[in-house]
Amino acid sequence: QVQLVESGGGLVQAGGSLRLSCAASGRTFSNYAMGWFRQAPGKEREFVAAISRSGGNTLYADSVKGRFTISRDNAKNTVYLQMNSLKPEDTAVYYCAADFAPILGRLTTTMTSYKSWGQGTQVTVSS
Repeated sequence: QVQLVESGGGLVQAGGSLRLSCAASGRTFSNYAMGWFRQAPGKEREFVAAISRSGGNTLYADSVKGRFTISRDNAKNTVYLQMNSLKPEDTAVYYCAADFAPILGRLTTTMTSYKSWGQGTQVTVSS
């Protein structure tokens, strides 16, 4: 399995921006599609965004489309989530996850497809 470590969370005012990073190790990073998920207090974990192995394909939850951007740097074994125009409802623990993807363009929002997970990073948006 690939090991994942998130960073970049914090406290920000509504309308502000944060960039989350997720560093991978242990396996060939470019073999994995990557996803970001989040879990707010008292709620189920939900899909946020995903990016294919090469970065050519991306998917976003409707709630973040147009505000968040997922990207990856395979040379640095890192995936990013740029979050702009943050809202209080974006407050959650954000997790990155890896999905082994034999097919180059594979992307999924299905949580169970992602076998490796990071420990999460807290994002708090104040109103």
